[in-house]
Amino acid sequence: MPKKEPVAEIFESVSDGLKQLYRSKIRPIEEAYKFGEFYSPYMNDSDFDAKPMVLLLGQYSVGKTSFIKYLLGRDFPGAHIGPEPTTDRFIAVMHGQEDKTTPGNALAVSANMPFRGLEMFGNGFLSKFQGAQLDSPLLHHVTLIDTP
Repeated sequence: MPKKEPVAEIFESVSDGLKQLYRSKIRPIEEAYKFGEFYSPYMNDSDFDAKPMVLLLGQYSVGKTSFIKYLLGRDFPGAHIGPEPTTDRFIAVMHGQEDKTTPGNALAVSANMPFRGLEMFGNGFLSKFQGAQLDSPLLHHVTLIDTP
């Protein structure tokens, strides 16, 4: 009797394939061992669909915020520049249709944002985190994180 070949599933993107693999193979194991209750929340679609993130690190007043402004070609909401330490929080600079800022607590509980895992650091951290949305061609492809 001839051996039957497995039928390969075809996905629109790598992200779709990873989502399906997670839902069918990994998530059931996480649920069986209650992984989401003691380590990190279960993943959702926004975790797979998120754009790559670039975290800018460095001492204060070395130009991290200025570098982001240069890349974007404009200011972003929440950006402050000066000789003293002016960025007092982590700012996720993301694409959006209009300029606005969003508090970290709101970003961490939003199902369509990839920041749910930050809830485990508590309100102390989330009060020092915010999102800045603006329309920029670069931000269609990447999210930039400005740091204090």
